[in-house]
Amino acid sequence: MSHGEVLSGHSVTELMLDGATQESITPASTHLQPGDDAHGRRIALGELSYHPRYVVWELTLRCDQSCTHCGSRAGDERSSELSTEQALEVVGQLAQMGTREVVLIGGEAYLHPGFLEVVRALRKVGIHPAMTTGGMGITPELARDMVEAGLTQVSVSIDGLETAHDLIRGRKGSFQAAIRAVDAMSQAGMRVAANTNINRVNRDDLEPLFALLCEKGIKAWQVQITVPLGRAADRPRMILQPYDLLGILPRLAKLKEAAFAQGVLIMPGNNLGYFGPEEATMRSLRPDLSDHWGGCQAGRYVMGIESNGDVKGCPSLQPDYIGGNLLQSSLGDIWDNSPALAFTRERTKDADLWGFCQTCPFAETCMAGCSFTSHALFGRPGNNPYCHFRARSLAKQGLRERLVASSAAPGNPFDNGQFSISVEPFDAPEPSFDQHFQETREVPRLEDFPQDAQGRKKYFAQLVKKLAPDCGSCAAPCS
Repeated sequence: MSHGEVLSGHSVTELMLDGATQESITPASTHLQPGDDAHGRRIALGELSYHPRYVVWELTLRCDQSCTHCGSRAGDERSSELSTEQALEVVGQLAQMGTREVVLIGGEAYLHPGFLEVVRALRKVGIHPAMTTGGMGITPELARDMVEAGLTQVSVSIDGLETAHDLIRGRKGSFQAAIRAVDAMSQAGMRVAANTNINRVNRDDLEPLFALLCEKGIKAWQVQITVPLGRAADRPRMILQPYDLLGILPRLAKLKEAAFAQGVLIMPGNNLGYFGPEEATMRSLRPDLSDHWGGCQAGRYVMGIESNGDVKGCPSLQPDYIGGNLLQSSLGDIWDNSPALAFTRERTKDADLWGFCQTCPFAETCMAGCSFTSHALFGRPGNNPYCHFRARSLAKQGLRERLVASSAAPGNPFDNGQFSISVEPFDAPEPSFDQHFQETREVPRLEDFPQDAQGRKKYFAQLVKKLAPDCGSCAAPCS
């Protein structure tokens, strides 16, 4: 499962936060439905002290898929992951810190041997458990076991119709497996939502995908954009360009208005939107509200835990933001004393924003949108070209911004390459592949060649990603 899905991880995914409004924040696990009482789920900013109210917990990096957009490059488990006993100790610490909801992710959370025990423990201490999944291994039997353990709300990642979904997920049959998982969990009595990463592979699928989700009984759908993090960083042609938002946001807003009428809630992830004409429609839980983005809440009311015990303010943030490890420090100590975890708590426009975002009229409210998205592009937060207001402002001047990848990611979980911004005429032709990816070509050196078989396998995999990212010559993308 991509961490972008918890926005969104994800994922999540992404499952994390809606980003919410200047006045309040709402978890974007897409479990609220139109007309639901939001009591207990919206937080009035300033009324509560910072604490990890909503947590996204990667139980294991082990995964049964190898998705081309996965920020954590999930597949094999980490070399050192929390045991079931250690995970249960973390549950107790979360309860002491006032956590209200934990979204379990992976990899695939159900592949951790203590998955159901963790669910039971969370429920026992009064923390609401939820999960985001790709659904490949969800059987009717597992679905019933999850309900028995206390897991009643799940979001399934569905990234387009069958052709696009299977291509993005890197596995033929992935789409049908996700649909079977929706059916199995619905029949077991779970409340099933969906989440989708939007990119240039699947952007034309939004309307028919919405119709399909409605047909399957999905009542909540979270949408976010694919960010060049992890494996997605190896495939820059998959990523949306900032000017693509000019067409996508109006389409999503139209879908959301139709969804309200059908009793379905569509919510954006943290990295989608920002102060265009559709902002209130996209951010609000009901059609009579006028919410808007209120800034990144990483390390304020949101926290991410990695399967080895590393703690970050958001599950999708890069390793630079790891504040500590639960095998070495208590959660309370990390939360209270780690500058890396608390970087959003005292930011200012003048000190922390740069580029267009520093001069934007919404700067002090928005604070450059999603932090991990900015870092994935430029190696630091504070300037985010994936902004509807920004794209519209430039379009009025006859201009647009194009992201050009200039260096590749090294091939580690939550890594990123580097991009530059090219400002060009709005009607400029779509760039060729070579213009889109001005990558530094590397010649293998003998001294870099690993001597062991596993090292050579990893070396060649990374080399292929650097020299031929998303070349399109194979039926299944490189993973």
